[in-house]
Amino acid sequence: MSKRRLSTPIIIPKGHLPFSQLPLDSFTKVGFYKSTCPSAEAIVRNVVNKVVSRNPGLAAGLIRMHFHDCFVRGCDASILLDSVPNSPSEKEHPANNPSLRGFEVIDEAKSELEKSCPKTVSCADILTFAARDSTANVGGKRYAVPSGRRDGTISLRDDPTLNLPPPSFNAMQLEAIFAQKGLSLDEMVTLSGAHSIGVAHCSSFSTRLYSFNSTHAQDPSMHPHFARKLKKICTPSASNASDSIVPLDVTTPNRLDNKYYVNLENYRALLKSDQVLLSSDSTATIVRNNARFGTNWANKFANAMVHMGSIDVLTGKQGEIRKNCRVVN
Repeated sequence: MSKRRLSTPIIIPKGHLPFSQLPLDSFTKVGFYKSTCPSAEAIVRNVVNKVVSRNPGLAAGLIRMHFHDCFVRGCDASILLDSVPNSPSEKEHPANNPSLRGFEVIDEAKSELEKSCPKTVSCADILTFAARDSTANVGGKRYAVPSGRRDGTISLRDDPTLNLPPPSFNAMQLEAIFAQKGLSLDEMVTLSGAHSIGVAHCSSFSTRLYSFNSTHAQDPSMHPHFARKLKKICTPSASNASDSIVPLDVTTPNRLDNKYYVNLENYRALLKSDQVLLSSDSTATIVRNNARFGTNWANKFANAMVHMGSIDVLTGKQGEIRKNCRVVN
């Protein structure tokens, strides 16, 4: 498979290395399966295109799944492993269960690949391709990703606790956890733009509506009109708060775009960890620039997704190539 041309130039943030110099293992490269499974990326893309055309929300699920995978043990498809007796997997962590979606998409892509190229394409690469293709589907941004990752054999329920940022984090905490993964402040704010698609359960932000702190029952950083609308959906009832969902971006809920940042400027973010990006001096300028320059943000998003996909990858003889993404060989 020939290297895909990028539709627009990728803008590398100041002080960052271009893709060719990112610290990816020498075993990973664009077009890794060119000789062993030439149709690999096309097979994944066709599956993703089919399911996202029916349910655009799955694009958000696949992008989020890639993030949750890479931040826990690196991009090794550990998020895809099912629990085994006496050892619950990452899937069972509250950050993933029941909200993480798209596992069946990966299963379908893997099944098709095993028919064409048995024991060749890793689940970690399938998930990376699926996140990239989801971005293209709902955002229109197309970019190449290196492949050659191999699959991990360990998945532990408690691992996400110290590796995934909860919705209550402030900007400093977010910066720290992204820095631990080798991602910059600009990349953190840029990747947060993935919240322009997808949904959130009321329980993840209801404290902002009813019990923010001892001084304010309602978060003063949320626009009052927006809060009134949310209260009609998210009542104080715990059971209702758990079941109801709201689009993360009420403006263009099925479009991956920079309207997320416009919402932040208008104080209409659902999650505290999103709205704090505007209130923090270190991130506010990045938010405003991303809100103003949509094409530049899309380029940076593609760059950051590629960089995130390089976190602690297994290559060469490390790990394995699973035959079934849900279980180790």
